[in-house]
Amino acid sequence: MKYYIIAGEASGDLHGSNLMKALKLKDPNAEFRFWGGDLMKAQGGTLVKHYRDLAFMGFLEVVMNLRTILNNIKFCKEDIQKNRPDVLILVDYPGFNLRIARFAKELGIKVIYYISPQLWAWKEGRVEIIKKYVDEMMVILPFEEDFYRKHGVHSHFVGHPLLDAISDLQEISIEKFKSENGLNGKEIIALLPGSRKQEVEKMLEIMLSVRPNFQNFQFVIAGAPSLPKEFYQKYVDDNVHFVSNKTYDLLRCSKAALVTSGTATLETALLNIPEVVCYRGSKVSYAIAKRLVKNINYISLVNLIMDREVVKELIQNDLNTKNLVEELHKILAGEKREQVLNDYSLLREKLGGKGASEHAAEVILKV
Repeated sequence: MKYYIIAGEASGDLHGSNLMKALKLKDPNAEFRFWGGDLMKAQGGTLVKHYRDLAFMGFLEVVMNLRTILNNIKFCKEDIQKNRPDVLILVDYPGFNLRIARFAKELGIKVIYYISPQLWAWKEGRVEIIKKYVDEMMVILPFEEDFYRKHGVHSHFVGHPLLDAISDLQEISIEKFKSENGLNGKEIIALLPGSRKQEVEKMLEIMLSVRPNFQNFQFVIAGAPSLPKEFYQKYVDDNVHFVSNKTYDLLRCSKAALVTSGTATLETALLNIPEVVCYRGSKVSYAIAKRLVKNINYISLVNLIMDREVVKELIQNDLNTKNLVEELHKILAGEKREQVLNDYSLLREKLGGKGASEHAAEVILKV
C-alpha cells in the first residue's frame, strides 16, 4: 500500500518511524511518503518536508508565520492529490493535520489519526471534526478512550509507543559514555531545554542559573536534532557540556534532569530519571493558554496520566533559580527521590507493555 504520513514535531518523527518499521514487517512492499524527520527518513521512502520547517511555538509565533503555515497546508494538499495514497496517517500536530484530514476524506482517502491531539485539554470542539473526517482514531493514553467514548467516537487504545522505543535500548556503560563525549568524572545533571531555538534560549538561561549550588555535578545539555551544534557553543564551558542525538543515553547516565514540558517529561520518567518540569512562555501566549486550557491540573504527561503530582512542575513565575535549586536538591537524594522512583513504576504499569507500534500497524491494515 501507499502510505502518506504527517508528523510535525520531533516526538512525531520518533513515533512515526517506529510505526513505519512495524508496517514494513506486516506489509513488506509498503511505499511511504511523509512529512517528518531524520528518524522517519532512515526507514526509507520520500521525505516531503522536515519538521524543523513546520514547528512554530506559541500564539504570537504562529501569527507571525501564518503565511508560511498556509503555504505549507496548500502544498501538502497538492502533494496528496498528486500522489493519491491509499491511506493518510496523521501523527498529533492538530492545527495542521485536521485541515488535511478534511481534504483527504473528501478525496475518498482513508484517514487514520495516530496519537490523539490533546483535545481533552483545549479545543474540545475539534472532536466534531474527527467524527466527520477521521476513519480510525488510535490513542496512546489510557484516559483518552473514555474521553472519546463520551463524545460518541470509537477509538483504539494501542499503548504508548515510547515503551517500544525504550525497551529496544541496549545496556549502557556510564563511564564509557562520559569518556566518548568528553565528560569529566562528576555525576551528571541532564538539561533538556526543548527543540525550538526560541524555547531553548529561554530555558537554558534559567536552567544554568542553578550551577553555583551544584558544583559537585556536571551539567550536560541534550541538543535538539533540529538545531546546529554551533548554536549551543555559547553555553558550553569546563562544567557545562553538550551532546547531540544522544538524549536517551544521556538521561540513562544522569542522576537527575531539568526538562522543558512536553513529551520529554514522559521519556525521562520511563527511563527512571527523577526530574523537575520547567515551562515559561511569553506573557501574552501564557495568558491566552490559561484562558483556553480547561479541565486539567498539570502540564506534564507524567502527572496527567497519574492524575496527581508525581514530578514537580515549575511554571511561568514559579520557574526561578530559588525554586529550581530547592526542587533539584530534593530529587538528587532522600525521601522525595525514592517516592518519585516508586511512582514511575506505577506509571509504567498504567501505560501497559510494549507493542504500541505493532498494534497500531494492525489497526491500519484492517482499515
